Amino acid sequence: MNKSRRAIIAKVQGLIEEAKELLEPVRDEEQESFDNLSDGLKNAEKGQAAEAAASALDSACDSLQEAFDFCEEAVGG
Repeated sequence: MNKSRRAIIAKVQGLIEEAKELLEPVRDEEQESFDNLSDGLKNAEKGQAAEAAASALDSACDSLQEAFDFCEEAVGG
């Protein structure tokens, strides 16, 4: 891989890291919000929506990490 393509991948990895840094606290807050609900509210529509959102955000964070790792693999790291 040439220097130009490596530089583009490095820039993409920086953007992925920035996205993760922004998204992880939101995920953590959503999970904490769900965890702090009473058992009754956890089973209600609001609780289920909060749990689904936290799970989706967790998956998004995992996917960002996976994308970062694939970029690393592509440049031979």
